[in-house]
Amino acid sequence: MSLPTPAPRDPVPIHGQAIDNLRYIRETMERAGSFTAISGFGMIAMGATALIAAALAMRAQGTEWLVIWLGAALVAFAIGLASADRKARAAGVPLLNGPGRSFVFCFSVPALVAMLTTIAVLVGAADVKLPALWLLLYGTGITSAGAFSVRSVPAMGLGFIALGGVALFAPASWGNGLLALGFGALHVIFGARIARKHGG
Repeated sequence: MSLPTPAPRDPVPIHGQAIDNLRYIRETMERAGSFTAISGFGMIAMGATALIAAALAMRAQGTEWLVIWLGAALVAFAIGLASADRKARAAGVPLLNGPGRSFVFCFSVPALVAMLTTIAVLVGAADVKLPALWLLLYGTGITSAGAFSVRSVPAMGLGFIALGGVALFAPASWGNGLLALGFGALHVIFGARIARKHGG
């Protein structure tokens, strides 16, 4: 007596898995590249801007000192952007290719935190609030490093930065609750998301 033969199974479609694999390979190759549009001549001009600002600010007092340095930062940013764009065009490479996007993202996060803390100092809200600094700096590190990880990681970092921004301007009594929201709730929420979507 022969055993019944199992019914043939339908072939498993592989196009979805293949597309995921190709996307992973493409993103990996993009990340493996380096951002080569940084202009050496642009960096020299940015350094010269800072030296001029330092000389001008040496005799400045109060808000005049801050205005000089903020103005120099804006000029240096414009120089850096224009020189990088020019170098990228000359090389025939898009400025914001894979490595370029990662570079801009990793740079912009600490710049945002610096802007937030500067505003807090200007309005007299930053009396060395440790919860704010912890949340902002942790969020900056996670967001920047997360440029090389799954999307949930930089998203969590941005959540820390948002809470740190609130902590900068909120009453000091809010500090413990904001730390609980950040280091407690955000870790639990995004940890569960990563575990569910990315295998543990």
